[in-house]
Amino acid sequence: MNIYADNAATTKMSKAAVNAMMPYIEEFYGNPSSLYSFGQRAKEAVESARETIAGCIGAQRGEILFTSGGSEADNQAILSAAYFGRKSGKMHIISDTIEHHAVLHTLKKLEKEGFSVTYLPVHTDGIVRTEELEAAIREDTCLVTVMYANNEIGTIQPIREIGKICRERKILFHTDAVQAVGHLPIDVESEYIDMLSASAHKFHGPKGTGFLYARKGVRLTNLIEGGAQERGRRAGTENVPGIAGMSAALAESVQNIEAGQKHAAALRDRLIAGLAEIPHSALNGDPVKRLPSNVSFCFEGIEGESLLLLLDDKGICASSGSACTSGSLDPSHVLLAIGRVHDVAHGSLRLTLGDDATNEDVDYIIKSVKEVVDYLRSFSPVWRDLCAGKAQFIL
Repeated sequence: MNIYADNAATTKMSKAAVNAMMPYIEEFYGNPSSLYSFGQRAKEAVESARETIAGCIGAQRGEILFTSGGSEADNQAILSAAYFGRKSGKMHIISDTIEHHAVLHTLKKLEKEGFSVTYLPVHTDGIVRTEELEAAIREDTCLVTVMYANNEIGTIQPIREIGKICRERKILFHTDAVQAVGHLPIDVESEYIDMLSASAHKFHGPKGTGFLYARKGVRLTNLIEGGAQERGRRAGTENVPGIAGMSAALAESVQNIEAGQKHAAALRDRLIAGLAEIPHSALNGDPVKRLPSNVSFCFEGIEGESLLLLLDDKGICASSGSACTSGSLDPSHVLLAIGRVHDVAHGSLRLTLGDDATNEDVDYIIKSVKEVVDYLRSFSPVWRDLCAGKAQFIL
């Protein structure tokens, strides 16, 4: 049996996305900036996709800017708000401790440039408290950036409440919604979102394609200089096939979002219940306010890397956290932020189920994880010390 359970890292492209891309790869390959009709056919595809994507999140067509993915969108949103704020002497930013590195590294860059950043705690459930956010706001706060849903532990933040606070205080609000777009219903207007980042390959679109939503009136700083593409806000010839595929994938995902959530949540809860039977294990993040397909666990007395390799031998593709840092030996900053100690955080497992997952798949995963955890503990000196009372159990 082969089960792909790492959909938070990337998803399989949908047939709708592939079919939407092919005409602009094989036939209508003209440059959308060209004036002749062959190029204008490609431009029509770009503008049609812009309108479709805008409709999927409650935005206007002119508020969608195409990028290479979520990381670029995060960078442009945060740097734009910061540099605009600096012009009026506002150089304070509020974020939290479990953001994606595309956000955290950008904030560190800004700190070196003289900005101050408040990193809010997320508590053991992985959720920001709105009262703590409101208390952190200063006269010179120019931006709040809080992710919609976490890429490792799946927790969903109170986005509408955060957005409302920011709108009332006239502070720009950005959310990294890479894990949420196409999986959760989003309306940027009713949620008071000023800027939102998304990446196509997280909702069955192509890699290397994404978008930034920037509310009308929000000023953007260019990351890439050159031509006048994207109304002068991002130079470079548009990736027409990628944009067409992203639009088709998102439209299909949003159309099926209610049924998809129900299906995924049922399997998620079945998986959580099965893994919770393993002694000295713990679910990471809130059990309810989490993405429908996300299951994140820590198992005491084992190493997550060994767990992943042995699960791979059983045909299960999983992760210990973010795909962007899976090669790192350091424990996840997200797990440390919710209070997991280093030794426990090293024994983490993230499973993110796909649209085609079944009860049989979940049962096989549960059986396999139990077997692998038992096997790894059987020769773990840490586990022996715990069982002998030489060390104290944490979970």
